[in-house]
Amino acid sequence: MSGHTEVISTRDAAGGLTVRRVRLQVSGGADAGAEVCTSAEKLTIGSAPGNDLVLGDPTVSRFHAELVRERGGHRLRDLGSTNGTRVDHVRVADAYVADGATLAFGGTSVRFSLVAEQDVVPLHPEPHYGRLVGESVAMRALFAQLARLAATDATVLIEGESGTGKELVAEALHQQSPRASGPFIVVDCGSIPSELVESELFGHEKGAFTGATHERRGAFEAASGGTLFLDEIGELPLAVQPRLLRALERRQVKRVGSDQYRSVDVRFVAATHRDLREAVNRGHLREDLYFRLAVGMVRVPPLRAHLEDVPLLLQHLWDETFRALGLPPRPYAAPGAETLRQLASLPWRGNVRELRNFVERSVAMSGALDTSFVQGARTDTATPGSPVVRVDLPYKEAKDTWLAHFEETYLRHRLSAAGGNVSQMAREAEVDRAHVIKLLRKHAVR
Repeated sequence: MSGHTEVISTRDAAGGLTVRRVRLQVSGGADAGAEVCTSAEKLTIGSAPGNDLVLGDPTVSRFHAELVRERGGHRLRDLGSTNGTRVDHVRVADAYVADGATLAFGGTSVRFSLVAEQDVVPLHPEPHYGRLVGESVAMRALFAQLARLAATDATVLIEGESGTGKELVAEALHQQSPRASGPFIVVDCGSIPSELVESELFGHEKGAFTGATHERRGAFEAASGGTLFLDEIGELPLAVQPRLLRALERRQVKRVGSDQYRSVDVRFVAATHRDLREAVNRGHLREDLYFRLAVGMVRVPPLRAHLEDVPLLLQHLWDETFRALGLPPRPYAAPGAETLRQLASLPWRGNVRELRNFVERSVAMSGALDTSFVQGARTDTATPGSPVVRVDLPYKEAKDTWLAHFEETYLRHRLSAAGGNVSQMAREAEVDRAHVIKLLRKHAVR
């Protein structure tokens, strides 16, 4: 299915975003006549009670499909349903839909239409929120949403591709909240061996298992009075999920090896690059845990959806990089039109993390943003050209530049040889999987 150019949103005089509503009306099936009319950015369709359009049809999956408003129109995506999704009788996995299209979910038909009614989506007045920056509508709408959520104690689920800055979003929610003076504890669920997850989250008593030579408080206890951020929550083992659900519902935890529950006062934020609704459909995530997590939903846009922010991001990352490397600050020289054109043409599958790596390579290798480093990042499998030896840098910094080049080159080739399977890659490289994951994230290798 190809995209279309329906006008679905415009900027109003006050700086807000005026968005047309859409209507999903059931035209055939057990729920004929049911409808939903909204300007929400995302609509979900399925048989589970928490969907925007709930269908009683037994051929409809718990989370069957989602409809997302994008700059170019409305995009329908199947969520791994059992009986498929169709647009005008054509089965699709991911497609744009036109006004008046007939959608089918299992045995239910639904008419999609744009309506005249409009709503105004508020935009944040500043091009930054916490350490996040962006002048685009997409980012300023995100900042406005974060400002509303930060004032509450609601659990928040942050969705977004790898490298979009989900941890910065969680950090901003904490720093702008009434809990800002409390701890901000981060747990990366994807980097913890499955047998240690419970101890990491809930703590353990001395002697609870081999190697438990002393008692240890877990992340929930450590975060009491502040915010607990669980990154890559989709990697959490199924066996641990009931205990996490209880902790979220009752704010009580029990250490491994203990019979007593301890009360904790935490604000809970989670993030994932996976679609947790697909995980529910596959039986990898408890449905009740999903709904407990998804009280406040935040979707961080990929960089390709707000490329107009690249100039601002480049300047921001330039200043950050000099501070991080301990180098004397250097005035930022905006790249020329050709460099910006090339940057805008890249797929940016590593998102802002990949852009950051480009800036860091430029600073470390030449001290300026230039076309050669843009070209080096043009494709998924291409690796940057061999770095120039920076003889003007101290020995350690020059060596670290070469090491970063080696790591990125090695990771890309190994991951490609393993067909993208991280576990297989770790085994073949004889490196611990958790360390491989950290390196992949560090170099934005996907």
